[in-house]
Amino acid sequence: MPKSKVRKKAAYTPPPVSRTPQKVAGPTHPAYIAVMVAMWVLGLAWLVVNYLAGPSIPFMAALENWNFIIGFSLIVIGLLMTMRWR
Repeated sequence: MPKSKVRKKAAYTPPPVSRTPQKVAGPTHPAYIAVMVAMWVLGLAWLVVNYLAGPSIPFMAALENWNFIIGFSLIVIGLLMTMRWR
């Protein structure tokens, strides 16, 4: 049986590296972290209060199912803030 031809590959040459310095962002301001954690806690507290005492609080009873959207939105905003945390 005849042998197949061997293909020669070109030698790998890495792309040229840019030697320009890049600015690295510093740590996140402590107030940003405090707001982020406050969003989590506030959203969780909103949901807990809704479950435990929602019908007896007039403005929460008027919101009905919007309480879930408010509570989960606060938690999601806090989670989205983690993407900017350094």
